[in-house]
Amino acid sequence: MKYDVYDLAVLGCGPAGFSAAINANIRNKKVIVIGSDICSPPLHKAQKIDNYLGFPGISGAELLDKFMEHFKASDIELIENKAEAINEMDGIYSILVQDQVLQAKSIVISTGIPYKPTFANEEEFLGKGLGYCATCDGPIYKERDVIIISYSSEGESEANFMAEICQKVYYVPLYKTLGSLDKKIAVIDNKPAELIISEFVEGIKMQDGSILKADGVFILGGETAPDRLIPGLEVADNHIKVNRQQETNLPGVFAAGDCTGQPYQVAKSVGEGLVAGLNASKYVSRLSKV
Repeated sequence: MKYDVYDLAVLGCGPAGFSAAINANIRNKKVIVIGSDICSPPLHKAQKIDNYLGFPGISGAELLDKFMEHFKASDIELIENKAEAINEMDGIYSILVQDQVLQAKSIVISTGIPYKPTFANEEEFLGKGLGYCATCDGPIYKERDVIIISYSSEGESEANFMAEICQKVYYVPLYKTLGSLDKKIAVIDNKPAELIISEFVEGIKMQDGSILKADGVFILGGETAPDRLIPGLEVADNHIKVNRQQETNLPGVFAAGDCTGQPYQVAKSVGEGLVAGLNASKYVSRLSKV
């Protein structure tokens, strides 16, 4: 990390995140972006975009390449990972990113379309054998059996970590190409259907009717809802509630892009990212004057 405390941490590296980061960087703010190894998968897969001004008929991958080229030219720091937990103390936000904690005076959340629960009763059993961060809760399941459901290859590192301390690890990949997994991990080529529950989660039932029993179940890959990531964040209809300045109900926390609601369009995301980046910069400048 370049700095002990950043002026702005941007969560997400899609159009809204890049826009926020670049506009804050232009105003001489210390900016860091936390995003996945593939920025904005939905845009990356779009075959043709006709409604982004100035680029008729461009593919999503081509447009994203142009965004990335602009971003890299700005020399802004990028961490290819995801934020796992955020806490505020004395006006500074501490952000847990895998095995490190970084600090920032302000945050822009641009994490895309909100997570849709894999299971109908996730909320009820969160913390009762169901979790979203295997490395965070790993010690609880030492020498026990766990199931890891992952929507991206990012889950493989957490599965490998759990294989070192758990008796048995079942890995359910909900993506196509597997990378490098510990030989002790049992890969399940099926999709989850429902949780097996009593007072706590006891495993999952797969779509083919088979049963996997375990002491813990983890769902990884874009799964952390913003209001779980930052306690107290106000959400309405599964989207982050913001005003015209892209401010949330928490001081110094802004949001932009698909996570704030429809329409899920590139132009809207870029515009909201601009507004969020500008207002986060103003917020930090006001702090320095106090």
